[in-house]
Amino acid sequence: MPIRVPDELPAVNFLRNENVFVMTSSRAKTQEIRPLKVLVLNLMPKKIETENQFLRLLSNSPLQIDVQLLRIDSRESKNTPAEHLNNFYCDFEDIQHDNYDGLIVTGAPLGLVDFCDVAYWPEIERVIHWAKEHVTSTLFVCWAVQAALNVLYGLPKMTREGKLSGVYQHQTLQPLALLTRGFDESFLAPHSRYADFPADVLRQYTDLDIFAESEEAGAYLFATKDKRMAFVTGHPEYDAGTLAGEYLRDVAAGISPEMPHNYFPQDNAELSPKATWRSHGHLLFTNWLNYYVYQITPFDLRQMNPTLE
Repeated sequence: MPIRVPDELPAVNFLRNENVFVMTSSRAKTQEIRPLKVLVLNLMPKKIETENQFLRLLSNSPLQIDVQLLRIDSRESKNTPAEHLNNFYCDFEDIQHDNYDGLIVTGAPLGLVDFCDVAYWPEIERVIHWAKEHVTSTLFVCWAVQAALNVLYGLPKMTREGKLSGVYQHQTLQPLALLTRGFDESFLAPHSRYADFPADVLRQYTDLDIFAESEEAGAYLFATKDKRMAFVTGHPEYDAGTLAGEYLRDVAAGISPEMPHNYFPQDNAELSPKATWRSHGHLLFTNWLNYYVYQITPFDLRQMNPTLE
């Protein structure tokens, strides 16, 4: 089944060229079906690129998904046209009284910034607390995981000495869990972060179930026992060339970054990398949509918060 997006969103043609079934809002209105309502809080600078990546993963499901894009940073964007933001994104005030089946909070390039110095930190806190009452299940990605652990569990910001960048091997700890159903015993996933997620810290200070971890990258996939909050510390949504773009950008800026681990063929940045994590990423999002959203969300979203009309 398709994802449902605004007719003029650039992702429509981008994904159709990949043979992804995308249904525009005008066509979806002719179908009598209750689609899942998924809100995407896009914190990445290159918002159109990030939209394409997440919508691709959301599309690989038998469920019809009605996607709404959300922004909370009112500052002028350097990487996304204002017209695009005004046409396709809503503000929190527009949806604060609504309920959603799912919420995805993306990563952000804020790994070395203290929470109190993040320009929209109060808005992040507000959305996380709001989601506990208005969203069936929320999926936090990369930096958003760190933010959510601080807001929900009071964990301090943990930072690695150097940036974790590359494609790392992970082990599935609970293969029979719903979120990891169908996972291989080991799988690859990309990371690009300064944030640190030691599995022993999560086990000691939270009640989260850890489903996958990496010797080099730490805890990768974990969730609350009630399935209302799920966390993935890597970037399963990344395109094959995303890490290359970040690396070459940093090289051009004179940062002298380390080459991404296990990424470029023969560790040669002139050779095109291949996505070795794509099937895992699709399966992860399919499992989240099916078992954490669709199977437990009410048919009438007003039942999530009966005081709302």
